[in-house]
Amino acid sequence: MTATVNIARFLPEAAQKHPYKKAVICLDRMYSDRFSYVHQTFFEVDELSNRYAHGLKALGFSQGMKVLLAVKPGLDFVPLTFALFKIGAVPVLIDPGMGKKNLLQCIELVAPEALIGVAKAHIAKLLKPGAFKSVKHSIVVGRKFMLPGIALRDVLSENRQEFQIANTKARDMAAIVYTTGSTGIPKGVVYFHEQMEGQVRLIREKFQIPDHAVDLPVFPLFALFAVAWGITAVIPHMDPTKPALANENILIRQILDQGVSFSIGSPALWDRLGAYCENHKIILPCLKQILMVGAPVRPHILKRFQNVLPKGETFTPYGATEALPVAVISGTEVLSTTALLSEQGKGTCIGTAFPDITIRVIKISEEAIPEWSESLLCAPNEVGEIVVKGPIVTQEYFLLPKATELAKIRENDAIWHRMGDLGYLDEMGRLWFCGRKAHRVETETRRYLSVCCEAIFNQHPKVHRTALVGITKHGGQKVPVIVVEPKANQMPTSFQEKQKFVNELLELGKQYEHTREIGALLFHPSFPVDIRHNAKIFREKLAVWAQNEIGDCSCGH
Repeated sequence: MTATVNIARFLPEAAQKHPYKKAVICLDRMYSDRFSYVHQTFFEVDELSNRYAHGLKALGFSQGMKVLLAVKPGLDFVPLTFALFKIGAVPVLIDPGMGKKNLLQCIELVAPEALIGVAKAHIAKLLKPGAFKSVKHSIVVGRKFMLPGIALRDVLSENRQEFQIANTKARDMAAIVYTTGSTGIPKGVVYFHEQMEGQVRLIREKFQIPDHAVDLPVFPLFALFAVAWGITAVIPHMDPTKPALANENILIRQILDQGVSFSIGSPALWDRLGAYCENHKIILPCLKQILMVGAPVRPHILKRFQNVLPKGETFTPYGATEALPVAVISGTEVLSTTALLSEQGKGTCIGTAFPDITIRVIKISEEAIPEWSESLLCAPNEVGEIVVKGPIVTQEYFLLPKATELAKIRENDAIWHRMGDLGYLDEMGRLWFCGRKAHRVETETRRYLSVCCEAIFNQHPKVHRTALVGITKHGGQKVPVIVVEPKANQMPTSFQEKQKFVNELLELGKQYEHTREIGALLFHPSFPVDIRHNAKIFREKLAVWAQNEIGDCSCGH
């Protein structure tokens, strides 16, 4: 008989190993001089998940049922999600910040049979019934008000016995997690149980996370991983869809109060926290490992944490919703060996592959590639499209066969995922990231890569960040444009200031062969960024804006 593969099995194992250890900690109240917290032990989380599972099964929840989960990170989220895994139901996780239109389209496409969510989600169901027409079970988390459906507290069964975990197999659907749509429409990534178990195993093995570790999971999904690892998860007091707006003082208090030793979060959050610690002379001696994920990490962020973490290290893992984790490099290695090359436009080094992961670079193509062939491969140091293979690589997008066809390459029983990123492998086997494939600008004379070009203009002391976009001038010819977001209070206000700023940037560009021909520059007060990480720049939106600003001209200044 094939063994059950299901992330839910880790919870009862952790509860048996250390039942009274804190599993989930949440901030309860804030006073002027102290914070108070509430928590659940591993025994409590496991018992709650069993009671929820018995209650949901009695309502008709079953293996394979798709359940739209719209629950805020907190004491309900972890036991409820593990209850769904125990049943074998399929949680559907969609970022509410992707925009109303995208959100409703995703819900209608995935056709969930149940909705478990906060009041706001149920109000959306009442206002837009067409998108929720598949929903047969409605469960309200938190205050129910007069909303139709069942209150979550009424789902809790009196049966506290261990729930028999569904006999799910490696390639049974475990969850559907939606991408943010930062380079196109949001897509539902189908997670099999083997991918979720692979993620739990690879991350813990690579970073050697001990049983006594305390995690601050900035992304809600990683709270599930923390519990599966048998370590304490401190739920950050913040809006997970707006990490760049988090309150630094509150998060630092949580880290120090609870002795947080491990955390995974967006570079936008760590940039903010690092600057706050630097300005207020704060150190975080308990933090041993910070994983900054979701976007390229600028070296100055890593450098800040060399002082903030006297006993710790930063890491910049690389991956995507469709394949995570893929590669990793430490902040120490970046600052000592690769940062200078990155500043010269060589790309961002994202390190070497995780165990059991294979990384290759293939020639750039917009076409589907049905079968793997060694003839696809680029030479060392040749820029191409990054592809990966391993136990964490997802197999498909939900009900999007065309997108699946474009993103996957079959090799016998294995699947290569096309990351949609451009980069190269150096002689040491390290992977370098040069930007998204969709963000390259192809002109009649050369190819411009976003990360490589932006690194040059980011060197200017008044620049916060830049973005390469392509516009079309009269006649259909593509022109590269650098859009500049100045640092606070550095936006030029007069023609003379603007011209001086532009000339200095153009001089920077002329020092490097790959940016020498860029002559179009624009200034923008605040770049649009992705919802999940607040760090990925929406270059597509900037390109439309730049086209309108420049029109048919070939000069942006």
